[in-house]
Amino acid sequence: MRLVPDPTYTRTRVRSDALSVPSLEAYATGPDGAERVAPIGMEPLVVGTSPDCDLTLEDAHVSRKHCSLAIDEAGVLLRDLGSKNGTFVGDVQVREALLVPGLVARLGQWRLVVRVTGAPHEMALSRSARFGEAVGGTVVMRALFARLEAAAATEETVLLVGESGTGKELLARAIHDVSSRRGGPFVVFDCSAVAPTLVESELFGFVRGAFTGAERDRPGIFEQAHGGTLFLDEVGELPIDLQPKLLRALEARQTRRVGANAWQPFDARIVAATHRDLLARTKSGTFRQDLYYRLAVLEARVPPLRERRDDIELLVERFLAAREPPLTVHDLPPGSLDMLRTHDWPGNVRELRNALARMVVFQEIAGTTLDAPGAGGPDALLRLPLREARQQVVERFEQAYVAAQLRACGGNVTRAAEAAGVSRQFLHRLIERYRTRGGDDED
Repeated sequence: MRLVPDPTYTRTRVRSDALSVPSLEAYATGPDGAERVAPIGMEPLVVGTSPDCDLTLEDAHVSRKHCSLAIDEAGVLLRDLGSKNGTFVGDVQVREALLVPGLVARLGQWRLVVRVTGAPHEMALSRSARFGEAVGGTVVMRALFARLEAAAATEETVLLVGESGTGKELLARAIHDVSSRRGGPFVVFDCSAVAPTLVESELFGFVRGAFTGAERDRPGIFEQAHGGTLFLDEVGELPIDLQPKLLRALEARQTRRVGANAWQPFDARIVAATHRDLLARTKSGTFRQDLYYRLAVLEARVPPLRERRDDIELLVERFLAAREPPLTVHDLPPGSLDMLRTHDWPGNVRELRNALARMVVFQEIAGTTLDAPGAGGPDALLRLPLREARQQVVERFEQAYVAAQLRACGGNVTRAAEAAGVSRQFLHRLIERYRTRGGDDED
């Protein structure tokens, strides 16, 4: 449910290149007279009992992450985050509401209001609904694009923070492509995809004989990115014992291969990304504070898809247009867009892309299964007992589905199994059963 009271003083005002953002704060009062205050911005302000929240309340009836507040084009959006005891505006329990000055939200025994603290401030907006391969026409994405456009014109280190699947690598690539380093290499290093014992040799390289199996010299990724951009993905997963070495490399702009004595300078722009709250991890001791500040020279939050649902149609159009042959939203089953808009997308844009691919595959299968060679059409099935007819349809569906999923995944069985939500062993059994050629079976 969404309540829409008068949004005076809390609305953003959008121009072609800028956004007028009101200066607001969340003010909470407890039963014992306790007060809590935090500024409200475009990024969600999380309220709850967890110390990781932006506004922490002590109350047994308040959930760890109870609700959030954020400024959007309509006003201050209050969103319940699946709390156990609910969020109330007046006597009405709400999932979403626009909270304006004078309207009180209740969380457990706490009262939460919005207060105006000063004059509005300006926030730059990109004039474009895309940045490289990333697309987004919502205010929050155009604000992000404007920030990254400005960052790309510098040599400063950029830290992209956002949930998995939000497109951080696409944005890093776009920063590189519009920067002065676009003629150099764009090198990706995923800190979460390498065994901890191998991270150092991958980062910095090694010389022959440095360890068992080091049969030749090998440059590290810093050397490989010389003259271009190095993208350190999931930097929050870097082992704590290697963090000082990364910090030293970033500060000194030089590295030393494992087993070598000489230091080698490098010239690469650093863009890092993480789905972790690195500032919270510095407090818990799992991430070095000095490394965090060295990486977060320019920090940008990449919003999850559920915070920019108005971009879903734009993303769907882009993914469909990229298919072979190209499709449009009119090729989807009726009501598809409405269904896609209502989902929360915990896997974000990556999940949307995969769901759309499955939707198209199912659409294709539905149109071809009964008309496949030897099927005889629906009339032929009606001449069979129900059990036999059902078995034939299931077998044809499975065969067509496996073939279509493999085509969509370029013949890669592992990816096809992940997309289908089954184990690779199970998919292999289906392939063998229907004698479907699976193509390349490498990860």
